[in-house]
Amino acid sequence: MADSRIPKLAVLALVAIALLWGYSWTQMKIGVQYSSPFVFAALRNVGSGLILLCAVMLRGHSLKPPQVPSTFLLGLLQTAGFSGFAAWALVSGGAGKTAILVYTMPFWTLLLAWYILGERIKGLQWIAIAIAFSGLLLILDPFPLQGTLISGIFAVLAGLSWAGGAVTAKKMNLANVNLLSLTAWQVLFGAVPLIAIALLVPAPPIQWNSAFISSLAYNVLLGNAIPMFLWMYVLSQLPAGLSGLGMLMTPVMGVAFAALQLGEYPQPHEWVGMGCVLGALVLTSIANRK
Repeated sequence: MADSRIPKLAVLALVAIALLWGYSWTQMKIGVQYSSPFVFAALRNVGSGLILLCAVMLRGHSLKPPQVPSTFLLGLLQTAGFSGFAAWALVSGGAGKTAILVYTMPFWTLLLAWYILGERIKGLQWIAIAIAFSGLLLILDPFPLQGTLISGIFAVLAGLSWAGGAVTAKKMNLANVNLLSLTAWQVLFGAVPLIAIALLVPAPPIQWNSAFISSLAYNVLLGNAIPMFLWMYVLSQLPAGLSGLGMLMTPVMGVAFAALQLGEYPQPHEWVGMGCVLGALVLTSIANRK
């Protein structure tokens, strides 16, 4: 049926998100060398939120936050929880391995959407989940992070929090909500606890050099503001489970960009893992067309 097909614009948005967010991990890895991860996360989200709010003003939309309770919860989960736990994981965990663990998010999204939203998981999607999970394990190699077990737990919690945000967004009535305004306010609401953490956790001063400034600039605009808006658009067009599984492209892009810029070339098992992820995406697309 026509209404079961994947909207092409939403697919293009997923590809753009994968590229922009995939490269953001390389830039974050550079940025946290010159500041506390908590400070970096707070600056990133405050800057992104203000840019998005300015865009709301320039387009003449109301500055009133939409559906405040739900938007606040969305900000706590999708901005504060995701960014906070990810930053916490990066304190003692390797950036690349942490990023892969964070992207267990699609699996949590499928399960939460199944349980909370009643979005049934199709047969091929179960197979895709198994293949994609195998691929992520291969990329992860298979479990130990360069850090403590607690670091790995925080990374998984970041993915779980992000998935909770995706399901929260799907539960909201987005038909009459301005997505730009919603994105701006959820980022700003989520930035509040991040600012508090950045102020409370002792950290050395920021090293304001060109590498840090360029890293922060990328993460504020291209690595957060724009893909966050695109992500909200995708959630308004696709089932939460499918949206989350599509995001599996992002860590694949992250590995590729790390190889190109940082010289972190994938091992043979990681190439196999990326192939599994891409194969899972193809299966998901086929399942959605049936």
